[in-house]
Amino acid sequence: MGVAGAMLFASLSLVVWRQGRALDALRGLDAARSERAQLQAERAQLEREIQELESLPRVLAVASARFGMRVPTAAEIKFLAPVESGSPAVASKLAGRGMLSAVER
Repeated sequence: MGVAGAMLFASLSLVVWRQGRALDALRGLDAARSERAQLQAERAQLEREIQELESLPRVLAVASARFGMRVPTAAEIKFLAPVESGSPAVASKLAGRGMLSAVER
């Protein structure tokens, strides 16, 4: 009778121990999920902040205030024609600067 009582007590103790470990694991899982949700919210907030900081009106305002920059007028914009690399004048300038390989010379 004593051995049977000890076996019953041992098996019940094992069940209680397993249940306790399962509850601890669930608490850890809930904490991890909560932390993940908090980090996702923080990431979304940071992404909104980045979008706000990169917005054109803000960049224009900061560039104007800190650096004295402004948007150029149409008269100040110059478009350069593409230079042909095969022309002799360009080749001589590049060769003078050491920018042509031996094969191109």
